[in-house]
Amino acid sequence: MKLSAAIPIIRIFCVDKAKEFYLDFLGFTLDWEHRFEAEFPLYAQVTRSGLTLHLSEHHGDATPGSGIFIPVEDIDALHKELHAKKYMYAKPDIETVDWGRLLQVMDPFGNRLRFCELSED
Repeated sequence: MKLSAAIPIIRIFCVDKAKEFYLDFLGFTLDWEHRFEAEFPLYAQVTRSGLTLHLSEHHGDATPGSGIFIPVEDIDALHKELHAKKYMYAKPDIETVDWGRLLQVMDPFGNRLRFCELSED
């Protein structure tokens, strides 16, 4: 038996806003999109640097307002990259917490992405 990394499912309500945030602002790549029929809700996969997320418009797939914790190396580079983007809804800062350095971003649907460079001690 082998367990693999979990893939968080993030609840979204607007495909355009989700793409603006996850693709344009955070720099993820859209891997695939799925709809059962043309006017049905979207289910999609995005990836960046080994991190995979599923974005879903389907009611019941995930709870709006959820949070995910994402370990990151070189949080300063991520901070610099995000601040260079022309995204008017977020300019996150880095805060120091007991377990490392944290950069928290809220998506347009109230979900929190907590990027954290963990302390070495």
